[in-house]
Amino acid sequence: MPFPNTPIDMDSTPRKLQLKSEVGLMGGVSLITGVMIGSGIFMSPQTVLLNIGSPGASLVIWAGCGILSMLATLSYAELGTVIRESGGEYIYILRTSGNLMAFIFAFTSLVVVRPSSNTGLALSFAQNAVAPFYEGCEPPTLVVKSVAACGLLLLAIVNCLNVRSSMAVTTILLAAKFLALAVISIGGVVLLIQRNTSNLQNAFEGTNHSIGVIGMAFYQCLWAYDGWSTLNSVTEELKHPQNRGKYGKLILCGIHQHFASR
Repeated sequence: MPFPNTPIDMDSTPRKLQLKSEVGLMGGVSLITGVMIGSGIFMSPQTVLLNIGSPGASLVIWAGCGILSMLATLSYAELGTVIRESGGEYIYILRTSGNLMAFIFAFTSLVVVRPSSNTGLALSFAQNAVAPFYEGCEPPTLVVKSVAACGLLLLAIVNCLNVRSSMAVTTILLAAKFLALAVISIGGVVLLIQRNTSNLQNAFEGTNHSIGVIGMAFYQCLWAYDGWSTLNSVTEELKHPQNRGKYGKLILCGIHQHFASR
């Protein structure tokens, strides 16, 4: 035990390794929306419409998946404020179900789920990126795979450099995606103003009621909505993580009071 008047060397005391809190409000919003607005929203609508067979049923499925994603997002906002550790699903399973279940999740996620998902997204990006150079014909498989591999490598390098550079790239890509969606949305509104509503007449005609088809349509829509849980993977890098679930708590309390009063 040191004597009371003996100075203590602060450099010798152990310090917990902590991540830098450099992700602010704009960075967090860009991270979530940048991941959610990916290849899925540009690819899934046509697949869902072809499978389900009618525009009315496809719109209902999109709305249902949106409600499911919103409820899951509110739950994750609560988890992120209670367990303020980075890791997302892994850290929640670790704290609630133990090491074994957390290891199984991490193993399957790193070996199967994330690589296959990122590969699909990279191939979709590469397919659309090289399409203008091969008008009227199918792009060579080698070219598509090479562009996809270069895209994955470039993003990995940017994310390994530092948090600020990755957030800057995420914000730029988010602006480009919003611009593309704005062009598509404005075009649709213009067509509606011009009374091109033939597809909305008898909107549910030809709906395929097969359970397998409906399940596949829900899968495609949920894949397009995927990404709402991304921010919980970097909770320790947020500047004020306690403020993130404030509005989620208000909404949940309002829903609870509504049902409690009935």
